[in-house]
Amino acid sequence: MPSDQGVVHVIDDDAAVRHSLAFLLQSAGMAVQTYEAATVFLNGVRTAAPGCVITDVRMPGISGIELLRRMKELNIAMPAIVITGHADVPLAVEAMKIGAFDFIEKPFDDELLLAAVRGALGRHATERQHLAERSQIEARLASLSNRERDVLDGLVAGHANKRIAFDLGISPRTIEIYRANLMTKMEAASLSDLVRMALVAGILGPASDAEGRA
Repeated sequence: MPSDQGVVHVIDDDAAVRHSLAFLLQSAGMAVQTYEAATVFLNGVRTAAPGCVITDVRMPGISGIELLRRMKELNIAMPAIVITGHADVPLAVEAMKIGAFDFIEKPFDDELLLAAVRGALGRHATERQHLAERSQIEARLASLSNRERDVLDGLVAGHANKRIAFDLGISPRTIEIYRANLMTKMEAASLSDLVRMALVAGILGPASDAEGRA
């Protein structure tokens, strides 16, 4: 997998395990960074390359479970894969509840681990794309005038032009002009595209009645 898909951050206090995982992942074309303790990873997590985390559930100091909690508190949105022993399934379940992407039991199958990592990196890439898209949409929203935003709110609530015109106390023709302007500013190809953007940005208005659509 190309390194531009993200870096796999391997955290394990066992040097042999770290080296083994790094060799396996690098052989599969993945970029890898290793850490001998969760504290080392957390100390540099703000500047760490995006990607995913592989961590042993049992480590001295900060355990894999505590690492997941710290990442959540710090709002570090990297999918995490937890490596567990057969006796650690309850801990693995706890890790999943905290937000782990997956857990792999020792001794693990190489292909199973690689599949889990690919899945984690894929999810991370999708989430990054979503965040980038939301940022672009929010920038477009900020460019709208107050009246254009009023018209947008009416449209995504499912109101027809005449209803929006009545609610705002202006003519339907003026609404059409505002609508055309905001479609251009939002770079929306259609009303459904505009509604999708509103969903991404989290501004979709309340459901309307069964009145005719614009």
